[in-house]
Amino acid sequence: MKLLLLTLALLGLAVAGIAIKIWAKKDGKFAGTCASQSPFLNKDGEACGMCGKLPSEMGDCNNDQ
Repeated sequence: MKLLLLTLALLGLAVAGIAIKIWAKKDGKFAGTCASQSPFLNKDGEACGMCGKLPSEMGDCNNDQ
């Protein structure tokens, strides 16, 4: 029972942290959300599947949604 309560408390803390980060950011958007900017996700240097931005281009995702 203690393990279940500890797990729920840690999950609640993580969700609260994400909610605070979204609330604190301008317009509730995370910065740098393009997968092309992560060397761990884009090892081949391909364009972002969402907006088409190349890894060499700086700035936020170009997706206008």
